[in-house]
Amino acid sequence: MTTRRILRLSGPDTRDFLQGIVTNDVGKLDQGPVYAALLTPQGKYMADFFLIADGDSVLLDVDESLGDMLSQRLSMYKLRAKVTIEPTELHLHRGTGPAPEDAVADPRHPEMGWRAYRDTPQTEDITDWNALRVAHLIPETGVELTPDTFILEAGLDRINGLDFRKGCYVGQEVTARMKHKTELRKGLTRVEVSGSAAPGTAITAEGKPAGTLFTQAGDQALAHLRFDRAKGPMQADEAQVTWPGPAACAPQNKKKPRQNRG
Repeated sequence: MTTRRILRLSGPDTRDFLQGIVTNDVGKLDQGPVYAALLTPQGKYMADFFLIADGDSVLLDVDESLGDMLSQRLSMYKLRAKVTIEPTELHLHRGTGPAPEDAVADPRHPEMGWRAYRDTPQTEDITDWNALRVAHLIPETGVELTPDTFILEAGLDRINGLDFRKGCYVGQEVTARMKHKTELRKGLTRVEVSGSAAPGTAITAEGKPAGTLFTQAGDQALAHLRFDRAKGPMQADEAQVTWPGPAACAPQNKKKPRQNRG
């Protein structure tokens, strides 16, 4: 299971502070958890995380590998805002099926189940999260989401990680321009795979670079493709890769996320 860092942000300016820097609308916290990202001024990915209302404070759930960087970046941005950023001893628990009383729904997709924050680590989890991510086109920190990623190419708008109506945030201008003035010619999609290849393997089409293969689950995988070069059989080392077409760029069985029960 991916190790997570759970931070607590508290103070009277917390929500206004977050609203000015993250990609999603922090006002949605009153309805449930919010999935969001922090970008560079050039519009590229720095971190993705979950925000969860916890009384007067906000919990921030981020991949452990980004915890130190994100804490430092948030501290730099807060300036004189009345916000305290501190680590917690909480641990993430995840599951699918009926949610326990202390859980909140994963806002990215209903099939991604629930998340809960507890004082002790989770000891058992048999869920094949990679298979769920591939099926529902959900990128993972450090795999499909890297410092070279533009979040529209990664599809964060399709998994409730981005709000175009919320106003300014760091990297907003570049993101809005990509949304309204250009057609994406490359991005994250599902592909069909015969054989296997390591995550990060280059995909070629007729000898030309066509993308990168990432998480594989059975005969399907996530890949970042150049769509203009993905019209026939492709190769990733010894594996053959096929792109089913634009329909593979959308999550499957999209439903309205469940709201926070607490």
